[in-house]
Amino acid sequence: MSDLTLLKSFLQVAESGAITTAARRLFVTQPALSRRLQQLEAEIGGALLERSRRGVELTEQGRLVQQVGSDLIERWERLRAEVVAVSNLDAGTVRLGGGATAVSFLLPKAIADFQRRHPGVLFQVKEEGSRDVERDVAEERIELGIVTLPVSSDEFDVRRLRTDRIVLVAGAQHRLARKKRITVNSLEGQDLVGFESPSAIRSLIDESLRDVGVSMNVVMELRSIPAILRMVGATQCLAFVSQLGVGDEPEGVRALSVTGLKIQRGLAVIAKRDRPLSPAAASFAKLLRRG
Repeated sequence: MSDLTLLKSFLQVAESGAITTAARRLFVTQPALSRRLQQLEAEIGGALLERSRRGVELTEQGRLVQQVGSDLIERWERLRAEVVAVSNLDAGTVRLGGGATAVSFLLPKAIADFQRRHPGVLFQVKEEGSRDVERDVAEERIELGIVTLPVSSDEFDVRRLRTDRIVLVAGAQHRLARKKRITVNSLEGQDLVGFESPSAIRSLIDESLRDVGVSMNVVMELRSIPAILRMVGATQCLAFVSQLGVGDEPEGVRALSVTGLKIQRGLAVIAKRDRPLSPAAASFAKLLRRG
């Protein structure tokens, strides 16, 4: 029999002032309740009750157990209710991280859809590069991460989400923006607003340009796609960003078609292998994969 059952039995006796009355309320026999009290006294290491003409009275130790025990039972019931709420997705926290594309363009809709069904779930979202996301998942600072493939370790459970096309963008007044299609060689020596180095997407873009023998002049490094798009719209620089970030082309920015250059990456959701996810995180990961 659990210590909590013994404690609840004692508290019922303390409240009613009589073993007979308490036994009736607990739906047990009087001898069974007496055995529970004896067992609790043995565990506590002291007498908790004294018999009197009026029934039973608490000893000094009994009064202490009543005071502290009532608080313990209340905290236990609250804990149990919170665990049930988390299991039912009425509460809980999803801790996740991702790069600029994920945080700005993939997660907002997914989180909104999830919270419409489970408004009690809190999201803690961290924006950082893919390798930093991997490290935080490995060290269990976050449960889920959205990263650029491939991952750097086999310690992750990896579920591919989608293929993300990387496109070239220019300000509407840039001379290349007036052309319907440009060749890859026309990018040689052009000023470029790049993602921070050594982020995974920056490495992918640099490698793709090297593969086609083109060298561009990186004049600025920024972390977020909205910041890059604003800078491109205000300057004569070019940039490579996710197609998700361009969407219907923000005002003042044009997406350009480049002959001879194709850049794309795989995006995946990762979790630490053999580390069970919280109910909320597991449910959100399923929603991401379905999307």
